[in-house]
Amino acid sequence: MTRAVGPFEVSLKPLPMDDEPGSDMLGRMSIDKQFHGDLEGTSKGQMLTGGTAIRNSAGYVAIERVTGSLKGRKGSFILQHTGIMNRGAPSLVITIVPDSGTGQLDGIRGTMAIKIEGGKHSYELNYTLGMP
Repeated sequence: MTRAVGPFEVSLKPLPMDDEPGSDMLGRMSIDKQFHGDLEGTSKGQMLTGGTAIRNSAGYVAIERVTGSLKGRKGSFILQHTGIMNRGAPSLVITIVPDSGTGQLDGIRGTMAIKIEGGKHSYELNYTLGMP
């Protein structure tokens, strides 16, 4: 596995939801990110959220397409997020969607971790390139 690290900025904006009964616990947002460090690029995507009546319990899923340069290799790939907050205890899995790599990132596979410290976001991307 190769490791890539760096900071990123993220902008989340609310998007309209359906007016179905019970949809007040659901949310939809656009994702716009700017990555720096080993990954220089941008991403665009969407997030769906589900809240609960229990404070600090919720879930989200998201898909975002990252485009840029990873340690000098240009291309794009798709990230899939699955996040849970269980009464304040977070769990997050971010996976590169298999076969989503393009250009010089064709065949990329791996996972990403996100860290938030002092209001600043950073990523750690652990990946391999090429066919499995």
